[in-house]
Amino acid sequence: MKIEIGINDRDREAIALGLSKLLADSYTLYLKTHNYHWNVTGPLFNTLHLMFEQQYTELAAAVDEIAERIRALGVAAPGSYKAFSALATVEEARGDETAEEMIRELVIGQEAVVRTARDVFPTADRASDEPTADLLTQRMQVHEKNAWMLRSMLEN
Repeated sequence: MKIEIGINDRDREAIALGLSKLLADSYTLYLKTHNYHWNVTGPLFNTLHLMFEQQYTELAAAVDEIAERIRALGVAAPGSYKAFSALATVEEARGDETAEEMIRELVIGQEAVVRTARDVFPTADRASDEPTADLLTQRMQVHEKNAWMLRSMLEN
């Protein structure tokens, strides 16, 4: 059935591809953050354990929103590690990071998600796709704030 939501097919597909990259980055960051939540050690254990839990919980809800927006645009959302690996710019955890390295890695990941969201924004804006623009704005705000909070933990 033809999709008639006021966005042409080419723009819908381009936006969905950008959102698929955002989904892949967000899911990879979710997994990395959850990994760090489980494996963090050291004097900041409690602080980081709780912070990482808040961040991965928020990401769990976000990936669902992003995937549902892709579906609303009439495109299948990627949903496998293989697909995410091909689309993501966020790197997976190595598994041997210190607490400080975890914080640094999450700053890098949060900032990568912001850049991915920012990259698709002009396409959504040109297509007058306000729901996607709103979603992207919300995601950028969350990830910029998370990056700031994590960076603050690295300052003396």
